[in-house]
Amino acid sequence: AVYSADLPLVEAGRGPVDFCDLSSNILARDKVLYHGHAVAAVAASSERIAEQALKKIKVQYEVLPHVTGLAAAMSDEAPLVHRDMFTRGLAAKPDKPSNIANHTEMSRGDPDAGFAEADVIVERTYCAPTAHQGYIEPQACVVSTHSTGQIDIWCSSQGHFMVRQYTATLLGVDIASIKVTPAEIGGGFGGKTTVYLEPVAALLSQRAGRPVKIVMTREEVFRATGPAAGSIVRVKIGATTEGRITAMEGELAMDAGAYKGSPVATGAMCMFAPYKCPNQRTVARDVVTNKAKTAAYRAPGGPQAHLGAECVVSEVAAELGMDPIDFRLLNAVEEGDTAFYGARFKAIGLKECLRSAKAHPNYGQRLTADQGRGVAVGFWFNFGMQSSATINVHSSGKVTIITGSPDIGGSRASMVLMAAETLGIEPRDIKPIIGDTDSVGFNDLTGGSRTTFASGWAVMNAGQALIETLKMRAAALWEVDIEQVSWVDGQAVALGDSNRPPLSLADLAASAHKTGGPLCATASLNASGAGPGFAVNFCDVAVDTQTGRVDVLRFTAVQDAGKAIHPAYVEGQMEGGAAQGIGWALNEEYIFNDQGILENPGFLDYRIPVASDLPMIDTLIVEVPNPSHPYGVRGVGEPPICAPLAAVTTAVNNAIGGQLTELPLSPPKVLAEIEACS
Repeated sequence: AVYSADLPLVEAGRGPVDFCDLSSNILARDKVLYHGHAVAAVAASSERIAEQALKKIKVQYEVLPHVTGLAAAMSDEAPLVHRDMFTRGLAAKPDKPSNIANHTEMSRGDPDAGFAEADVIVERTYCAPTAHQGYIEPQACVVSTHSTGQIDIWCSSQGHFMVRQYTATLLGVDIASIKVTPAEIGGGFGGKTTVYLEPVAALLSQRAGRPVKIVMTREEVFRATGPAAGSIVRVKIGATTEGRITAMEGELAMDAGAYKGSPVATGAMCMFAPYKCPNQRTVARDVVTNKAKTAAYRAPGGPQAHLGAECVVSEVAAELGMDPIDFRLLNAVEEGDTAFYGARFKAIGLKECLRSAKAHPNYGQRLTADQGRGVAVGFWFNFGMQSSATINVHSSGKVTIITGSPDIGGSRASMVLMAAETLGIEPRDIKPIIGDTDSVGFNDLTGGSRTTFASGWAVMNAGQALIETLKMRAAALWEVDIEQVSWVDGQAVALGDSNRPPLSLADLAASAHKTGGPLCATASLNASGAGPGFAVNFCDVAVDTQTGRVDVLRFTAVQDAGKAIHPAYVEGQMEGGAAQGIGWALNEEYIFNDQGILENPGFLDYRIPVASDLPMIDTLIVEVPNPSHPYGVRGVGEPPICAPLAAVTTAVNNAIGGQLTELPLSPPKVLAEIEACS
């Protein structure tokens, strides 16, 4: 058995991850902070024996006051999750501790003057619940330690280099002593961007002298791993009668769970990014509660922030008597504009997406009584970061590409297509592999819509380096300078000499032993210039006024992909984000009782959408190439979930003539609003 005392004390560190908190989250130190917080782990030769051993561990608990509600946690009377936590980001250090871990303010222009200029002002507060990412495979790992100090880990994650780094730091061992081999992943969506089991399994393996496997049950996944943050978002927007937005103000609070670090800051940066407005202000609060530490969920912070912002944008348009898309077109950012968070937009496709949405046949569909339509825009920054790739050429001329980014959305197919385009060969001649941490250079995790952009770029650079080697080998065979060799359609071609037949990749591979040895190339980069992604969604719903049930009739997703490397997979990302957003809007929430215990820790009671709950989601890809990427790529995984919450909420409110502001829009809530309106 192992306990928190078996983990070395670690420093928090200076990066985005607080390793002191992470260590305490894996195995509780001194105080259990939420129901499901692990205190010990046991390894045995069988599951039955392990369960019997667990029962022999006696823990004496002193029951302390707790708080699981976000609003309650921010009150001055709330029980403190951490008695030594003082709010950071305020002008002066507070004189007493608080559950508000961080306070962040951003502004530009003069919002007060902007609201004074407005003819119409709408202010609302929207709440989104804590929600699960809905991945089907639970967290699992196998760890084997050796007398040499070597630690081998097999696990499914969104970044095995991340697993290596976090495990090494938490165990206090050299990072080079750990090798992590990635397994195929059964979904992640941001929920597998940290560690829960691997350091514990390593400790148990060291104690037992044998490999150790840990697999979470579904209940353990719900109780002990990170869901998406719940949120409270207040939004105030003013506009003139001509439809020009004069001021935008947002106040956001997000539930970090037991340890600081909710995505509230990114939410604050996202919420007004789609709009030109000289006067903007946001206040963001990161709040801790007695719940499992939250994790990412596709565009972390974006869906919650856009819920508030986009619902209010639509309401302002309605107050002005303007079409919601026309109102957005009038205020949409475009190339050359500066985002609220400081970046200057290059070529972006928001206006193209809006125009395409309005021209879509679904937008012209007539609505009957008890039906409503909602429009919303979604935004995500997209990231680049570090990636590496290796290309090996076999003697047959076939190619293997090795990257270090786990494939959670079809990225291997995109790598193959970009490698094929670069090398001028057929995709069927390329085999993609996700290498372990000893077999390929460092790769940041798969998240933030970075993989096709950054890892694909590394593959392209490796391909270009390989082409230079191939040209050099052809020049050696022809006894000419390399400048006299070109690479065209997968062949080395002698310039200015038609008497020499081209040399294919297979020809050069077959003769590689004569010209310098195996053909391979490696490239790495820290990619920048990830073009931001915009999505436009509109949704039609029907509401049963007798039961409060909401049926989604049509859902249309339009998104700028820059260049869709694999269009079918891009559509899959768009459809998946829409489905997840619809579920979050209508059904999904963590339900806690007054003892702080999660009452629906499984997919029977926590209901994600199934096929029969959803319409055929119509997708439309817009391509405005990202000028910073050789192929014009933009990440496409995050924007699809940013807009659905707001689109569905607005559609339901339009259908019933109500003003629902708290998700999920379950039948009892909808029915109560219908009765209140009547």
